[in-house]
Amino acid sequence: MALSFNPLRKGLQYRFLSYFYDYSLCCVDLNLCSSSLPAKSSVSDFGAQGQGKRENHSSRFPGELRVTADDDASKGQNFNFGSLDTLSDDEEEEDGDGDGKGSGNGDDESLEFMSSSNGNDNHAYGESIGRVEIDEHEFRHPLVKEVCRLITYRSAWNPRLEGYLRYLLRRLKPPHVCAVLRSQEDERIALNFFYWADRQWRYKHNAIVYYTLLDVLSKTKLCQGAKRILKLMMRRGIKCSPEAFGYVMVSYSRAGMLRHAMQVLTVMQKAGVEPNLSICNTAIYVLVKGNKLEKALRFLNRMELVGIKPNVVTYNCLIKGYCDLNRVEDALELIMEMPSKGCPPDKVSYYTVMAFLCKEKRIEEVKLLMEKMVVNSKLIPDQITYDTLIHTLSKHGHADDALAYLREAEDKGFHIDKVGYSAVVNSFCKKGKIDETKSLVNEMYSKGCIPDVVTYTAIIDGFCRMGKIDEAKKMLQQMYKHGCKPNTVSYTALLNGLCHNGKSLEAREMLNVSEEHWWTPNAISYSVVMHGFRREGNLSAACDLVRQMVGKGFFPTPVEINLLIQSLCQNQEVVEAKRFLEECLNKGCAINVVNFTTVIHGFCQIGDLEAALSVLEDMYLINKHPDVVTFTTLFDALGRKGRLDEAAELIMKMLGKGLDPTPVTYRTVIHHYCKWEQVNDMLKLLEKMLVRKPLRTLYNQVIEKLCAFGKPEEAEKLLGKVLRTASNLDANTCHVLIESYLTKGLPLSANRVASRMFSRNLVPDLKLCQKVSKKLMSDGKLVEADNLMLQLVERGIQQNETNL
Repeated sequence: MALSFNPLRKGLQYRFLSYFYDYSLCCVDLNLCSSSLPAKSSVSDFGAQGQGKRENHSSRFPGELRVTADDDASKGQNFNFGSLDTLSDDEEEEDGDGDGKGSGNGDDESLEFMSSSNGNDNHAYGESIGRVEIDEHEFRHPLVKEVCRLITYRSAWNPRLEGYLRYLLRRLKPPHVCAVLRSQEDERIALNFFYWADRQWRYKHNAIVYYTLLDVLSKTKLCQGAKRILKLMMRRGIKCSPEAFGYVMVSYSRAGMLRHAMQVLTVMQKAGVEPNLSICNTAIYVLVKGNKLEKALRFLNRMELVGIKPNVVTYNCLIKGYCDLNRVEDALELIMEMPSKGCPPDKVSYYTVMAFLCKEKRIEEVKLLMEKMVVNSKLIPDQITYDTLIHTLSKHGHADDALAYLREAEDKGFHIDKVGYSAVVNSFCKKGKIDETKSLVNEMYSKGCIPDVVTYTAIIDGFCRMGKIDEAKKMLQQMYKHGCKPNTVSYTALLNGLCHNGKSLEAREMLNVSEEHWWTPNAISYSVVMHGFRREGNLSAACDLVRQMVGKGFFPTPVEINLLIQSLCQNQEVVEAKRFLEECLNKGCAINVVNFTTVIHGFCQIGDLEAALSVLEDMYLINKHPDVVTFTTLFDALGRKGRLDEAAELIMKMLGKGLDPTPVTYRTVIHHYCKWEQVNDMLKLLEKMLVRKPLRTLYNQVIEKLCAFGKPEEAEKLLGKVLRTASNLDANTCHVLIESYLTKGLPLSANRVASRMFSRNLVPDLKLCQKVSKKLMSDGKLVEADNLMLQLVERGIQQNETNL
């Protein structure tokens, strides 16, 4: 296995796209700037790196894997391959921390960090590890395949399988472990496998394993997991290069936690690691992705002050930032300034702006920019240039313009391969232009560019979108005739077409005979058919298909499970929905609080509150914590039955768990207490809720709801709390109260409310005052009527004589 610094981990289907489309990630993939990294390395380079003293190995229990990420984060956690969601849910909760979304002053601290560094790019970790590239033959190694196969059996884990996996683990070389980690479709499983392996006797992770896992996690939002791995490396004395910190920064950025991402630089400073150009590019990328372009520019200035010279990757990040903010003129200006900064733009600089212009269909400006690229930067449009334009235009639905550039490229002698043609074909198919698609495919044959499975699949999908299922089936047969074997995506496209045309039973039959046609359905294939049954109302068939899907080793997502549960509940099959939820949970599917809340809501809709409360208790038993929506749903159901004491206990329990009431929670509480005329109890509960989460319009809502239930006298008692602010919203509330008094035939009370408005410099509505005045006059209250209208005149309100 060799180590390289290729910015792309795996080869993409479209080779030129790997150069351009993924550039936003490549430019900070933590290794592009390899000035401080060796050009070539080998596995043996890392063998001598310190692994630190091993932590104590806790005893293992039969059928259970012991996991400890580190002493602080996960001490004493039990990890069972059959219940991966325990750790995963914790990760998601931490990663979704809203506190990280604000920029705060974390990025300002990073600027101070840049000021305190000496700018020496040849820091103590000159032999740092960048990207660990795993050769393809490592993924095909029998040990790697067997370990990956065992991991797929995690839902039915037992002591025998654990012992076998432990036996295989000790025979894996570091590159093999890296291959196992990269082979996992779910990165959380890779993280949990790392934790389990870390606790095994007579085994210790090599340094490249840590870097590989950090690289894997940097593609996800599992920033807390990445942080734990970095802490583990530092604790064990493994040399942490700037790239290691960069991986964690990118993961935080993906989770939307910009402030935390930038604070990683401070952690890096405390660890004694000097910044290099790679980590600076990562920081600029993170700021740009967080829509903090101005701070990215300030960071660039600080880089230059400490002696770290930006390169073309740095400027391309900023160009991407300008384009993301629709500031294409600033992006072009930066391209023009780059030569004077000693860093001429490359083709990616221009491609970034071209992509933005293509997206906006500003084709003439694209042509002008291509001319500038030739004249100003001496960069000749090549194959990649045209491939980029063709794919960008096709991606954004501009198939005609993409075809025009395809013709232009061929006229200039460039060879457009089947990938370029397939992109245009796919764009035409999405627009339903089947005739143009057929013509282009015939042209491909005439030029010796034989369509591949991607091209045919796009055509099949296009036929299905137009409802021409028979044509799609014929195209599938033609693929065999032309020696092109359909793959899972091809069949899934046909399955999707069948299901959207009410032929889910036929789609299921296709799934059942898939082995006879030498194709293997995947999770998406099963999900497509399951949703087809759900849309057709055949819910029992949908549930059976999910069971079949799980039996094949594919697990539906919580969203898919929730859609099916919702359909069952809407069909009054709530008991079946609960049974289905329990079955999914027992078979290892990822279940979240939303799924439980949907079942609870279903029971509430049919009036079975005891069953709903029972589901709530079940949630506590399996460590699934209800959220504010769960509590609000139960409160609403109890309130409708008049069981307000129990409902209030639920709200108090919610507050005790640190959950903030939402505006919907407030409205629900107000509605039911007002409905049952328990105003005093309502006010006591609302005061406790306000301590947790203030609500500006709370008393406005209470007054309006009391008026809606015909209780204006109770509402007026709270008028003083509303008139403290004397806003337009408060005036509208007073108008509702006045209308309520008029409806009950109490003009004097309505006049009293109007007088209180005048005392707070609020002017009642003229038409409403005229109604009150007429009512007072009809009741013989002439003095009060005259005084009301006089106060309006004093405040400059002119009366319409026709209404007097």
